[in-house]
Amino acid sequence: MSRTALRICPLCEATCGLTLTVEGTRVTGARGDREDVFSKGFICPKGAAFGAVDGDPDRLRAPLVRKDGELREATWEEAFDAVAAGIRPVVERYGPHAVGVVLGNPNVHTMAGALYPPILLGALGTRSLFTASTVDQMPKHVSSGLLYGDANAIPVPDLDHTGHLLLIGANPLESNGSLCTAPDFPGRLKALRARGGTLTVVDPRRTRTARLADRHVAIRPGTDALLLAAMAHVLFEEGLVALGALDPHVQGLDELAQAMKDFAPEEVAGACDVEAGTIRALARELAAAPAAAVYARIGICTVAHGTLASWLVDVLNILTGNLDRPGGALFPQAATDKAPRPAGPGRGFALGRWHSRVSKHPEAKGELPLSALAEEIDTATEDGEPVRALVVVAANPVLSAPDGARLDKALESLDFMVSVDPYLNETSRHADVVLPPPPPAQSPHHDFAFNTLAVRHQVRYTRPAVPLEPGRMAETEILARLILAVTGMDGTDPSAVDTMVIDQTLGKAVRDAHSPVHGRDPHELAARLTGDTGPERRLDLMLRLGPYGDGFGVRPDGLSLEKLLAHPHGIDLGPLRPRLPQPLRTVSGKVELLPRPLADDLPRLRAALRERPAGLLLVGRRHLRSNNSWMHNVPALTGGSNRCTLHVHPEDAARLGIRDGAPVRVKGAGGEVTAPAEVTDGVRPGVVSLPHGWGHDRPGTRLTHAATDPGVNVNQLLDGSLLDPLSGNAVLNGVPVEVAPAR
Repeated sequence: MSRTALRICPLCEATCGLTLTVEGTRVTGARGDREDVFSKGFICPKGAAFGAVDGDPDRLRAPLVRKDGELREATWEEAFDAVAAGIRPVVERYGPHAVGVVLGNPNVHTMAGALYPPILLGALGTRSLFTASTVDQMPKHVSSGLLYGDANAIPVPDLDHTGHLLLIGANPLESNGSLCTAPDFPGRLKALRARGGTLTVVDPRRTRTARLADRHVAIRPGTDALLLAAMAHVLFEEGLVALGALDPHVQGLDELAQAMKDFAPEEVAGACDVEAGTIRALARELAAAPAAAVYARIGICTVAHGTLASWLVDVLNILTGNLDRPGGALFPQAATDKAPRPAGPGRGFALGRWHSRVSKHPEAKGELPLSALAEEIDTATEDGEPVRALVVVAANPVLSAPDGARLDKALESLDFMVSVDPYLNETSRHADVVLPPPPPAQSPHHDFAFNTLAVRHQVRYTRPAVPLEPGRMAETEILARLILAVTGMDGTDPSAVDTMVIDQTLGKAVRDAHSPVHGRDPHELAARLTGDTGPERRLDLMLRLGPYGDGFGVRPDGLSLEKLLAHPHGIDLGPLRPRLPQPLRTVSGKVELLPRPLADDLPRLRAALRERPAGLLLVGRRHLRSNNSWMHNVPALTGGSNRCTLHVHPEDAARLGIRDGAPVRVKGAGGEVTAPAEVTDGVRPGVVSLPHGWGHDRPGTRLTHAATDPGVNVNQLLDGSLLDPLSGNAVLNGVPVEVAPAR
């Protein structure tokens, strides 16, 4: 007999509400939850395939432990004993930094991935942290940190109220949005057009989003920062700067005007391959719009000037008075954020507090570049020990980082590796212990990270749609036990981890004069927490102490877990609202328009004015039915137009003798791959495109369907040497390659 259950979709950043059809313990269908306060019934192909993703027969059902060179099924006790025996000797002999931690993108899609890795890092005390952020979004964190003093203070476009939207390097009709949580992003863009608004897309590819736009500007890849600087130049030159209500909160305007003088559209046009008149029109239209927003994503983050480009996006929003106003770009406030504190100067944001051992890359936001992981393992120096043990949580860097072949070999040389992953994939196959979390239907869900980027304030929580199968362990318990195992406390009750966090949080809150529980008894407060599990009690704690919380009875109408559970489709908390100066944590207490690290990087951008690439430039792409390397083992989400092909413009194909469907050889600094050509005017001349996340052809994996059509790993074309110097982000786009028919 079938029943229905609610579940927030964890398969992309849109966080849509789903209604699942469940037969016994099996999910047999999924549709959009029409009563969801945020997504209102929207669903994409990934959400519709939730049951197939959840029930993938290749998902690991029990831990694997390497014995006599082979991974074999083991009990949970054996697995965690093996973790303790593998990690602790490395820490004790070589120190904590010899243990590396790699966190993948899926961590931000689960409650466990949000709640436990920070505790793991604090307990280990390691500085050897590598995450997916440095092949994705780190430039935005760094630019926000420098501008606002907080690397997580990322303004998002007010999609539902803006009248003019400029998208750069973003394709939300395929990605569903990123660093901007917006269910039904396509519908919101269509609504913008329907109410008379304007949509402009800047992208070297004629994407689905670009085809929807009023104007598509086919820029040369990697030159976004030059285009944005030229637009800022026009605003200053033509007297179009109008800060409005931002004026008392901003410093450095005159210095910024001087810094932009070299970037006139006429000087920039050749490098960008965008006419000066078009650049001036973009700036004027942005300034003239009553409410406008500039939004950019991975296309501008994964290039040589990623941090400068990310900074200039916010600069344009500021110069036109569109930051922190309705219809512009605003700072969201999630229900589990810390309660707002009085505005005032903060500690600011610092880069390079430590450096990587081999290439001396500066840390950013506590992280080292994922591109440097291989050399941190396989290269000896006099400056400390190499990474000898690795804890990998929901990450597949063999495919996601540059030069996966080198990393593949480096992982083999580790003393010990533990991987938390539902699959035996290209990375986890190297582990000594694999700890598999259960399918998503058997896990609770609350979006801690994505609600801090949501285009509307709301809060939602769903409990597991089906109970844990026998032999499975909740992902929250897996990570709690992992923390205990790597810190020498193997065998301790895992609930001790949650109890410790609750006690520490309440102890700090009652001493904080700005907290709603200041001066109260932390033990009495802890006893009032509700929830069936430690993670639920922690969620209750965060909701109650948060900006909309009940403060443990101080605000009777405020949020708590009990109130949230009474609203299974979520609680709407209203539109985004202006918040400045409260989010600012700079030393000055103001938006610092031209921080020193950015000013020091501008000469590198000026030098780019003279660059004219002679060959083809490579850019990536993603399909609506993909999310990095996650989805290629699900038949319903592969095939059709979701193929690993090289997009080539007809002019380039004719010049190079490339036929549609024929194999082509693509060569870069890190190696070469062969893929079928797809001749299309969806890319501009001089540009070729390969999707990322493919390359499922290595032995020792258990990805049955993905192996039938493995594709090629685009990141193998990179040698890992190209990084944005401020953020350490890998340069994945705008990379020169050689292309020729395969022989």
